[in-house]
Amino acid sequence: MAVKLRMKRMGSKRNPFYRIVAADARAPRDGRIIEQIGTYNPVSEPKQLEINEELALKWLSNGAQPSDTVRNLLSKQGIMQKHHEAKTTK
Repeated sequence: MAVKLRMKRMGSKRNPFYRIVAADARAPRDGRIIEQIGTYNPVSEPKQLEINEELALKWLSNGAQPSDTVRNLLSKQGIMQKHHEAKTTK
């Protein structure tokens, strides 16, 4: 099973709120998920981003592929850097 880290859209019209989740790559965007990793609210000022670092690193080390947007969010939090360092020191 190919696992992706991606965003699941929540909220109402014109008021998006996203959950960052680990999901099967074949599942629909807002469909079944495996585990919730964090949340992202682009509407609030300033934008709110909360990611459980341990869960994100666990899924990345198990081979989950982040979407482009999730990769950018993880990079801003420094999680992709930690994953890269852990991968190269093995």
